[in-house]
Amino acid sequence: MTTQPWSAADMPSMQGRTAVVTGATSGVGLATASALAQAGAHVVLAVRDTRRGQDAARSMTGSTEVRELDLADLASVRAFAQSWTGAIDVLVNNAGVAGGRGIRTKDGFDMQFGTNHLGHFALTNLVLPHVTDRVVTLSSGAHKAGDIHFDDLNLSQRRYSLPQAYGQSKLANLLFTLELQHRLEEVDSPVLSLAAHPGYAATNLGTQGRSKLLVSAVNLAGRLFAQTSEQGALPSLYAATQDLPGASYIGPDGRGELQGYPTMVGRSDKAADPELARRLWESSEELTGVGFGLEQR
Repeated sequence: MTTQPWSAADMPSMQGRTAVVTGATSGVGLATASALAQAGAHVVLAVRDTRRGQDAARSMTGSTEVRELDLADLASVRAFAQSWTGAIDVLVNNAGVAGGRGIRTKDGFDMQFGTNHLGHFALTNLVLPHVTDRVVTLSSGAHKAGDIHFDDLNLSQRRYSLPQAYGQSKLANLLFTLELQHRLEEVDSPVLSLAAHPGYAATNLGTQGRSKLLVSAVNLAGRLFAQTSEQGALPSLYAATQDLPGASYIGPDGRGELQGYPTMVGRSDKAADPELARRLWESSEELTGVGFGLEQR
């Protein structure tokens, strides 16, 4: 008997549930938010550009809301969290940037590390008292080439490498997922911390501000080899809705995890190192001024 691959049509009803999706104006984030809304969830698009967010919301079927959130600005992250009331059943830490050599966040962090990791670290912990079910954080196969440079997290004291910076941020996403699950279990919280990656999806990640020639090459490669954003969203949707062990990592089941249907996938030894995860968490607390969101319970 052949088992059919899992798709968005296999999602359970999300009626009566609230999902927050960061970076939901395009690509995998837009596809994730749209599928959750289609399944009945009230979806909050947490986005930097609210005009684009409204355009994205109008393209969806279901209950949606747009709220401003700039993950590259900790003041914006705090304002978003402070304005929140009610439950968040599912938080999808989807937003990400790739590229931006030498660009800093408003708080002075490397743009990739500051947005992809620190912004989501602060957001998750600040809203964690509202989360009832799970946190899904997006990583990437690029984490396997990453290292956490504790002596130079901004990568300002060495020759800057875009792949190195992106790899560090994506490794940080998996280490954050691991340590968050550990801390949730320590306080007997029912909330799950999970991770996902979309494989090679046709999005505009990493193309902003790049040369027209490079963008054209990326777009051509996307048309030839990449899967759609809707297919790339499946690991996030699977992690957001299926019965899974804490700290699970979901990605495509195809060759090299570039394409395919969602399944549990492996991670590098560094991404599974609990001591590395603990050290990164402590460094992230110092950098953001935000601690574990359930410590006071």
